[in-house]
Amino acid sequence: MNILILGASGFIGSAVARRLSADGHAVTGLGRNLAAMRRRMAFITWREADLATLVLPASWQAHLDGIDVVVNAAGALQDGARDDLAAVQDRAMQALYVAAQSRVEPPLVVQVSARTDGPGSHTAFLATKRRADEALKASGLPHVVLRPALVLGRNAHGGSALLRALAAMPCVTPLIHAESPVATVGLDDVAAAVSDAVAGTIPAGSDLELAAPRPVALADLVALHRSWLGLAPARRWSVPLFAAIPVVAAADMAGRLGWRAPLRSTAMRVMQGGVTAAASAEAPGRTLRDAGAVLAANPAGVQDLWFARLYLLKPLVVVCLSVFWLASGLVPFWNFAPAYAHFSPLMPPGWAAAAVIATCLADILLGAAVLARKHARRAMQGMVVLAAAYLAAATLVEPSLWLDPLGPLVKVLPSVVLALVGLAILDER
Repeated sequence: MNILILGASGFIGSAVARRLSADGHAVTGLGRNLAAMRRRMAFITWREADLATLVLPASWQAHLDGIDVVVNAAGALQDGARDDLAAVQDRAMQALYVAAQSRVEPPLVVQVSARTDGPGSHTAFLATKRRADEALKASGLPHVVLRPALVLGRNAHGGSALLRALAAMPCVTPLIHAESPVATVGLDDVAAAVSDAVAGTIPAGSDLELAAPRPVALADLVALHRSWLGLAPARRWSVPLFAAIPVVAAADMAGRLGWRAPLRSTAMRVMQGGVTAAASAEAPGRTLRDAGAVLAANPAGVQDLWFARLYLLKPLVVVCLSVFWLASGLVPFWNFAPAYAHFSPLMPPGWAAAAVIATCLADILLGAAVLARKHARRAMQGMVVLAAAYLAAATLVEPSLWLDPLGPLVKVLPSVVLALVGLAILDER
């Protein structure tokens, strides 16, 4: 069959693409910024499109030509600089359904959704999914709705990445809602369920929750991940809810700047009641593996430990770079004379003042730009280049600064290394 996967570059979508391709189907992935994905997943065809712009039925017609099945694995946790929930999870899907209805042979639509009537059902994340699910059922299109619980697999993203990061915390494990139940399902099991839906093993019209039979408490799930990483047990620290307020506020702010932080308010509202599923949640003919079995099937390597330890350090790297460069650009405006003194022997007074102001503004620009996910990579690259230029110029003009007891040049080197570390861990997928 010819299959179109929405969100094929994502955590679930990429696994579904691999499974359906292995099944012998002709798979086309729809996503944004596909240069890297074309290299990483060259075994499928790629089309570049932003779902947030496909909100009219006419915009879907070309994408549906020759397509037998549409798998929707796209989605986002919360509105932000890079995500519009109403557009991506609701309006684009309803436009797709209208376009599909006009086809002579309407495609099967496999919707990878979520449980929308449980905890957090009032959030935009679940409300938009619920509207799309209801519209799909009312459309008359052949469809299957799959509602996976928290998805665990070889890779990690979002909530599963946060689990690994918490598990790798040194000495103690800080947790909020430690006793909340968490239902899980293996990523490969979700992909297998999509495969079954495409093959007709799961009949059209089905609406299934996918979760292993026994949910576990959040604290136990984190401890299971800690053991998987090969770390000794750690003492649990139950963090009061009020202490999480500034963390959640910072995560929401990061979301508005384009960072997809897993500790945003939507996740916290859902976790208040736990990630739950119906008692009978299971794909027909399959026994879904529990968290322990999923992790055992994917043994951890040193790269998993590195990822877990670096995950929560990543925002600290970005913030530290921003503070360093903003401070280096702002401080001279409070005490202009010392900075001016470095330039005045080399050029006329007017040029010296202009050079101080220009370098300060460049520092401020980089310090502000690195906070926005869209500009972070170029900002970090600019930090490396500009710091190298500063060091080279200072070495030529005033090499004695290398021996200064306060180390004004030596202190630049750690900022360069920190920017290189930020570049190394910037990618999310």
